Amino acid sequence: MRVALRLILDIGSVVVSLNDVVRAAAAELRAAGIETPEHDAKLLLAEAAGDGVELRDVDKALLMGSRLDYDAGRFVAMVTRRVGREPLQYIVGHAPFRYLDLQVGPGVFIPRPETETVVQAGLDWITRHGMYHPRVVDLCAGSGAIGLAVASEVPGAEVWAVELSPEAYAWTERNHALVARAYPSVAGNYHLERGDATSPLTLPQLDGTVDIVISNPPYIPLAQIPEQPEVRDHDPALALYGGSADGAAIPERIILRAAALLRRGGALVMEHDISQSDRLAAFAQSNGFAQVHTGDDWTGRPRYLFAERG
Repeated sequence: MRVALRLILDIGSVVVSLNDVVRAAAAELRAAGIETPEHDAKLLLAEAAGDGVELRDVDKALLMGSRLDYDAGRFVAMVTRRVGREPLQYIVGHAPFRYLDLQVGPGVFIPRPETETVVQAGLDWITRHGMYHPRVVDLCAGSGAIGLAVASEVPGAEVWAVELSPEAYAWTERNHALVARAYPSVAGNYHLERGDATSPLTLPQLDGTVDIVISNPPYIPLAQIPEQPEVRDHDPALALYGGSADGAAIPERIILRAAALLRRGGALVMEHDISQSDRLAAFAQSNGFAQVHTGDDWTGRPRYLFAERG
């Protein structure tokens, strides 16, 4: 951390505007290679201001030139962590996903906006089929984002989620309790199981009865280590890499497990790497699925497999 930011935040040495504070922090972040330095600086300032202060409150204070009480020492500490390329979500301790705000930290994969399109594809299918009480399975639950989004947005849904990592499992338990406070039906309609999502010994009692499987499995090719330090050095490897040079090994095993779980006519929606669409579509077609197609994410990239059990 450069001396300038520490001085500008030292209340006893100099009086500066809130805009100066944000500019100084953003300059530090920009120098560290952060792609959204102003946004990150303002979000960290909101966190340093304490509970109840949101990004929009910081924006309003900056626009009006008004005062905002915040913990300067905490703000410097958080900016320093971000300069070290620790994920913003780990620093603030939470991440937005659809209508939820989920707790995250070391040991759990941070939910991404592209996964929201995967959930939406599943919800659209449920809606088209007029289902009020669908049976849903979330394989590779991570933070619980997919399953908890479905359980909270479709109150009649019964959701089973599977997670192998003990660290991620603990985060999912926290998020289940958190979401259940806002959506009481989630308390009893969401079931979390620790296990290998690709194993036939996981949820065998559901085989042939599930309406839809929605999954975001590990899929990054082993030959393509991410360049972003936030991903490469902080997201758990178990949640990133797809088990083969092309990253398709684990997604293919998810397809096989989904084929056993689903009833006839049930659907699979599975996120994948943009390089895997043709291979995974062909694999699904050769393993009992029909109506197979690839869906795009918000940026128009081929992001997920959609397939119905034949």
